[in-house]
Amino acid sequence: MSKDSLSVDTTWAQERNAAFGADRANRVARNAVTSANVMAAARDTTKMRTYSDTFGVTVPKTAEVTNQRQSGRCWFFSAMNALRHDTMTFLDVDTIEFSQAFGMFYDKLEKANSALEYVIQTADLPEDSREVCHVLDFGMGDGGYYSFAMNVVRKWGIVPKYAMPETACTKNSSQMNAQLERLVRKDAFTLRRMHKDGAPEAELRAAKQDMLADVHQLLATCLGEPPVTFDFVMKVGKNCKADAAKLSPIEPAPKPATDGADGDAQGEKDESRASQVIRDLGITPLEFAERYVPADPDDYVALVSMPGESRPCGHAYHLTLTDSVQGGTPIRVLNVEPQALEQAAIASLRAGVPCAMACDVMQEFPRNIEDFKYVLSLDGEDLNGLFGVDLSMTRADMIDARETSLTHAMCFQGVELDADGQPKAWRIENSWGKDQGKDGYLVMSADWFRLYGGEVDVRREFVPADVLKLWDEAPVEDVAPWSNICHALGTRD
Repeated sequence: MSKDSLSVDTTWAQERNAAFGADRANRVARNAVTSANVMAAARDTTKMRTYSDTFGVTVPKTAEVTNQRQSGRCWFFSAMNALRHDTMTFLDVDTIEFSQAFGMFYDKLEKANSALEYVIQTADLPEDSREVCHVLDFGMGDGGYYSFAMNVVRKWGIVPKYAMPETACTKNSSQMNAQLERLVRKDAFTLRRMHKDGAPEAELRAAKQDMLADVHQLLATCLGEPPVTFDFVMKVGKNCKADAAKLSPIEPAPKPATDGADGDAQGEKDESRASQVIRDLGITPLEFAERYVPADPDDYVALVSMPGESRPCGHAYHLTLTDSVQGGTPIRVLNVEPQALEQAAIASLRAGVPCAMACDVMQEFPRNIEDFKYVLSLDGEDLNGLFGVDLSMTRADMIDARETSLTHAMCFQGVELDADGQPKAWRIENSWGKDQGKDGYLVMSADWFRLYGGEVDVRREFVPADVLKLWDEAPVEDVAPWSNICHALGTRD
């Protein structure tokens, strides 16, 4: 092999430059991209305008759109937005938001404990081993999974947003995270040195407990102290199912509706929204979850679609060195055909129950263009035509090549079905605020979700019996956090 064949030939490159500029289509594409950037230049408005936000199957009542701001909490927002549906029905209210700051506090505290526990477990490994590097690189990040959220709910409970509101550090977590990561890494090497000097595990874990006190100190400074108890006081509807002893009417009573359809509708609406007040004083976060969040944090199945020769359907996986709550439910997913995943989500939506989902949201997504910024589809962006290059890949190849990863969690709120009951498009509730997308929602074509999506977290009752049997009985394979499977699952943020 000649030396010249190993490098880019300068004459060849000059010939390519001349040929590129001589082609009219190349010049048009170049001028469009250099002026407007890739997504705006690639958008096909004739395709995008065919997507509607009207869905034949949709959750009857959706709450106000939430906003994770500049933080990696999408997985927790997604989980809480799914759980609050039952609370809204139970209280007969149009909206409620759970405190994301409360969840973030305990997620970070639990992650610090897990990270330091993994440091102890890997103390015999070299400091530049993959295991140690993974714990130090990712142990304190914002990202997470549905199971992380359910573990927090199960152990620590839930509070309404007003009981622990957002702070500067929840709205933009980068500065807080930098100090948390530094603290935990410092503590990690203290533990490794103690182990090297012969300290027994009991002594290491005693030191870990002291280190967690510093983590708590930092978190409380950035987020405030989580409430141990709080007063739950809220206007609720006439059909609220709470303990009657905790309900009292609002005085004066709503005025009778005026004559006419509009008056009747408005009168019913006003009475439903604010006909009484619930007062549950001195309640704990766990009591709030037990009394007012009817959804069971253990009642879900995590279905993923990860095709590939090394990833057989019906196989369950556990991500090692990743669980955030020691002693909690480990993160576990079941790999299924995309149709099984979709049908479980459709069954949930038909019952009026939203479900959490995850996807690679920035793939072929014109998020920052002026119009149609809410459409996720495979025909809305003509990237192949723009560049004159074939960029297409199968989902299996993208997973093997590490081209795709489930980077963002949201909620399914609706679906449009074809004549055969198969999905055509999905309605997605996002957590980027109401000014993003279309009033906070996205429209996602079914083929886009099959290529770039790949997870739903759905209640057991909506999962087909054969799939549920696999979830309950299939052996679980431990996979390393640097494996293709783990990379494909992503760390939703």
